[in-house]
Amino acid sequence: MTHELVLRDAAIIDPEAGLVRDGAVAIDDGVISAVSEGPGGVDGTEVIECGGLCLAPGIVDIGVKVCEPGERHKESFRSAGLAAAAGGVTTMVVRPDTEPAIDTPEALEFIMRRASVSALVRVLPMASLTRRREGGQMTEIGLLSELGAIAFSDGDRVVGDSRTLARCMTYCRQHGALIIAHPQEPGLSRGASATSGKFASLKGLGAVSGYAERIGLERDIAFAEMTGVRYHADQVTTAAGLRVLERAQADGLPISAGVSIHHLTLNEIDVGPFRTFFKFKPPLRAETDRQAMVRAVADGRISVISSMHTPQDEESKRLPFDSAAAGAVALETLLPAALRLHHSGEVSLPALFRALSLNPSQLLGLESGRMAVGAPADLVLFDAARPFILDRFALRSKCKNTPYDGQCMAGTVVRSFVGGQQVFGGD
Repeated sequence: MTHELVLRDAAIIDPEAGLVRDGAVAIDDGVISAVSEGPGGVDGTEVIECGGLCLAPGIVDIGVKVCEPGERHKESFRSAGLAAAAGGVTTMVVRPDTEPAIDTPEALEFIMRRASVSALVRVLPMASLTRRREGGQMTEIGLLSELGAIAFSDGDRVVGDSRTLARCMTYCRQHGALIIAHPQEPGLSRGASATSGKFASLKGLGAVSGYAERIGLERDIAFAEMTGVRYHADQVTTAAGLRVLERAQADGLPISAGVSIHHLTLNEIDVGPFRTFFKFKPPLRAETDRQAMVRAVADGRISVISSMHTPQDEESKRLPFDSAAAGAVALETLLPAALRLHHSGEVSLPALFRALSLNPSQLLGLESGRMAVGAPADLVLFDAARPFILDRFALRSKCKNTPYDGQCMAGTVVRSFVGGQQVFGGD
């Protein structure tokens, strides 16, 4: 049989089987039609010789902020799609913390239309849990689910009213919807820009204890247990929070958690002389916390790695550290930053792509993230070892707020495919 497209002589990363094997992948009608081991075995009308480079399922990135509508000067679906394709991200799950928030059917339909005509990659929208993300009135969860909302979240805002949170969770359970929440105790974390400790004290920064994450997670998990809703914590970043997560998982609750690539590869000391590109929400943690998160990714306790892509313009970053906006662009830096964990020997390539591709796909009920016949041909071909110096001004995102500027990284995307169509790379 002759296939439409064959990617030959690749190091195929299979996160489902936990293996890396040499072989070829064939694509027909937008899906994987054959996976073979060895140098030959399949023929194609078009053949791409991969030269031993890594071939993996495309990244499914949960928690991407695209600033349409309202702040298009920071990021559009077109610019985000270009950045995603160049970074091996084939599916962006976009957050609802836009201006205005994605809290109505009309706003959701606008996002879906804009994405369908502007983005090179797949786009799946979340919707707000509460109106204007203010934690008061619940959104139309049933209708928004029917229209295509993949999950419900208020982004980095915490629903402080427990009665409202319980009602939201009950309605989400009734509709089979996933809640993605930001576990923090809002009173403790309000105004904080660093994690409590010697470093924050020396720098004179407004700080919050890592236990604010534990307290918030304890409350959310209690309500998730009470209502039976599927619950995903967008970022667990501390050893204290991890212990709470472990107990919930041991009890068999439908609870999962992610972590941002920045909390896996950076720590509080990287802030250095008040560099605002290193300001995040939650703030960067101690090195012991970072190491705990890396181990949790390696053994699967934390199931998802995301970019938490948050474009901020120069005006909002060039301020005193406590006043500067939080967040960084990360669609193009997610893969090379994640590969640091592989090059250090801490996380294997299959485990890395379980957290980048397979697990987020399964969490959202998608068919992607697998190297199997019948799976969507959303793939990334990359050179895991090729070094480069990151130049933030070369990034395709409109905003250039990355903490990795000027750093030596390894891992470059050569080609990206969505539904078998090449969206990045080649001639």
